[in-house]
Formats: sequence, C-alpha cells, structure tokens
Amino acid sequence: MKRNRRLNRLLHLLLIPFCLIWIYPFLWMIFSSLKTNTEYISSGLRLLPQQLQWDNYTRAWGVGQFSTYFQNSVVITVGAVIIVTLLSILTGYALGRVNFPGKKALLFLFAAVLFIPKGYTIIPVFQIIKQLGLLNTIEGVILVEASGVHIIFILMFMTFYRTLPVELTEAAEIDGAGFLRTFLQIMLPLSKPIIATTAIMQFIFTWNSFFVPLVFTLNKPELRTLAVGMYSFVGEYSIDYTGMAAAAVIALLPIIIVFVAFQKYFIEGVSGSVKL
Repeated sequence: MKRNRRLNRLLHLLLIPFCLIWIYPFLWMIFSSLKTNTEYISSGLRLLPQQLQWDNYTRAWGVGQFSTYFQNSVVITVGAVIIVTLLSILTGYALGRVNFPGKKALLFLFAAVLFIPKGYTIIPVFQIIKQLGLLNTIEGVILVEASGVHIIFILMFMTFYRTLPVELTEAAEIDGAGFLRTFLQIMLPLSKPIIATTAIMQFIFTWNSFFVPLVFTLNKPELRTLAVGMYSFVGEYSIDYTGMAAAAVIALLPIIIVFVAFQKYFIEGVSGSVKL
C-alpha cells in the first residue's frame, strides 16, 4: 500500500512539468494582456509584466466593441445550443427506442455526412439563408450554426436510450402513459447528464466558431461575434497585440466558467453514454 502511494506521488511529480508546459501558452496570453505593446514584443517568453496594464481590457471592451460582440455571441450560442440539443434528443430517442424500416440506412447516411467538411456545403447553405431573407441577421447565423446532422450527439442519445430497460416503458404503458408522456416524464429526466454534455460541447463549438459568423455577417460588422471581432485589433499598418490578448481572455472566460460549473454532468454524460 505504501509502495503504491510512493509510486503515485512520484508519478504526480513527473507529470507536473508536463502540466506546466501544457498551460504555459494560456498563462502567457493572460500575462501578455497586461503588458504594453512594446513590452509584448520585447519580452519574449517572459511571463510577468513590468507594470500591470488593466486599460487593455477597457480598450478591448469599449474601443474594440467587444461589449457588442459579447452580446451577439451569447444570443447566437444560446439559440444554437437550444436547437441542437432539442433536435439531438428527439432524433436520438427515435433511433434508440423506435424500430422502423430503413433505420440502419439512415444511420449510415448520418455517419457519411459527418465526413463532409462544412466549407463544402457553405454555398448552398448561403443560398438558402439568402432566399429566406435571413442573410446578415442574428437569426440566420443561429440557423446555420445549428444546422447539420450532429451525429456525435445523436449517437450519444441513441446509445443511452437504447440501453435503458424496456421495463420502464412497459410500466409506463400499464399506468396509462402514452408515447409522449413516457418520453417527457420518464426518459427525458433520466438523460440529464447527456443533455448537459451536449449543451456544453455545442456551447464550445458555437462560441469559438469563426467561419460561419464571418461569412453570414460580412456586410454588418455590428453583428460580429467575439471570434470574428478579433479582426478589429488588426490595422492596416499595425496590430494591437495586447488588446487582442485581452480580448482573447474575455472570449475564453465564459467557456472556462461553463465547463467548470457543469464538468460533473459532462463527465457523467460522456462516461454514461459510453458505458451503457
């Protein structure tokens, strides 16, 4: 027992340097956001700034219009998360609990779509959004971000629902519950960890999305998201590096907060969908 503890401690000591190397770029970005542009260029790999420059965050939030970009990112991300989660739940439940002709072919089609890069389908999607009159609108960006099969999320829900005991459904039917009531009152509450996992992953995907918001808000800079808003720090002849670093920290904070707050459900959801 003591030998195992010693080995664990030794292993932890060996892993600490690797952890420091892994988080160094993140720490470098944080400390760079508190430097002047001159110090940023001349400091090299040195972390600590000579003097804290908190006005970089003020400049990023106000002058860089990140207050507006932040609101746009929140609206687009929340809308996409709600749509994707809802569609994934319904599709996964149908594939996991309902037998119908062509089910395997449909799964194969979903899996095949997974390997098609989004850039290959951007032109027809652009035309559809344009025909709907949603080009250069928040609603259009939400629809595009939520579009697609999202096969990973669907498979997670399908696997979870498929492995739930049949006795749950039979007991609900004996009590007089129909298909919809069984789903809403029994199956849906049991899938909370998978729902949380899907919401967190889609939140990260949409929040960090760059290509779609860039294309579908090209003529309206005020509709940019945080990822696209980084361009505001790139001038014709110069780049505001410290302002960009401060903006990057602002953009990353919501992701860190959401993941830390819901990591318990995320781990349960991933392990549960795989184990079951």
